[in-house]
Amino acid sequence: MGHYFATVARGLETLAAQELQEIGVRDPQPGFCGVAFKGDRELLYRVNLWARLPFRILVEVAEFRCRDADDLYSGVQRIDWQAYLDPDLTMAVAATGKNRQLNHTHFTALQVKNAIVDQQRDRFQQRSNVDTQQPDVQINVHLNRDRATVSLDSSGSSLHRRGYRPAVGKAPLKESLAAALIYLSGWQPDQAFYDPLCGSGTLPLEAALIGLKRAPGLFREQFGFETWPTFDARLWKRLQQQAYTERLETLPAPIMGCDRDAAVVQQAQTNAQNCEVEQEISLQTLELAAVTAPADTGVLLCNPPYGQRLGRDEDLGAFYKLLGDVLKQRFKGWTAFVLSGNKSLAKSIGLKSSQRLPILNGKLPCQLMKYELY
Repeated sequence: MGHYFATVARGLETLAAQELQEIGVRDPQPGFCGVAFKGDRELLYRVNLWARLPFRILVEVAEFRCRDADDLYSGVQRIDWQAYLDPDLTMAVAATGKNRQLNHTHFTALQVKNAIVDQQRDRFQQRSNVDTQQPDVQINVHLNRDRATVSLDSSGSSLHRRGYRPAVGKAPLKESLAAALIYLSGWQPDQAFYDPLCGSGTLPLEAALIGLKRAPGLFREQFGFETWPTFDARLWKRLQQQAYTERLETLPAPIMGCDRDAAVVQQAQTNAQNCEVEQEISLQTLELAAVTAPADTGVLLCNPPYGQRLGRDEDLGAFYKLLGDVLKQRFKGWTAFVLSGNKSLAKSIGLKSSQRLPILNGKLPCQLMKYELY
């Protein structure tokens, strides 16, 4: 049984634990910025393939007392690295956290690297080279008070980079946050879904992938565990094939997105082709003032500009008022969710929210506001 830790954005730990349970994790333990869980190799591969909310799935190798550099070096040396890292594989070390003696992550990472290569030299007279860009084995060390946890990163690049989105608008939502917002909205695939400010399409695309039961990991070129000495290629191929056979061909209800910027909508179309949903969703160039509801009921979800990176010069107050008017006049019977990072702008919507959930978009504190439209 492996000990695993799924790293997630702060505030989404409980939601991620629920998602992991649905994938087959028993007794997930939400913690700070992540969820701890146990399982076999198949579960590790399955979570990497199917989870929409985590950034990385770490595999714990060892945990030990660590007050200073000597403790760290000897603790790392006690691990049998031959099981995880052949000298002909490349490696990289990332450090997070600190304590009183070890308060520079670069120095911490260097100590770990030195302990590993010294062990390799003693045993094999050769050592792994460091490759910070695309290492075969990515090692993570986390310090918390006087404890160090050493893990391997099974994901490689962050899981939020699905691989379908080379085309990105000016202020894109991370795919993992888009999926979290969809979960929080309570949208079900048999309901219509609309994003009237869709940018490069992340919200409608993530909704389509959920609705069509498409594993988000199917679009990635590689995961971290594929270059490990313990990689089970047959098991991985079986899980991928299973994911392909579970896919649905058609959506039970319409998923739509629009944006006033034709070039950005073209990016969204490209992204939709990359994840093979372009036949299933509708993306169009449309001014907000021209938006109408495509069905009697459904979920509208959008992420309007906050004036942080986009639209600082425009009159955003009038834009938010227009958004409120469109919701009120044309989306009766719908539930709307607006992610806003600007409280005074949110007031300009002119509707009373029935719920406000605090959400971090990167480091920016936002609120997901819910509007019941009667």
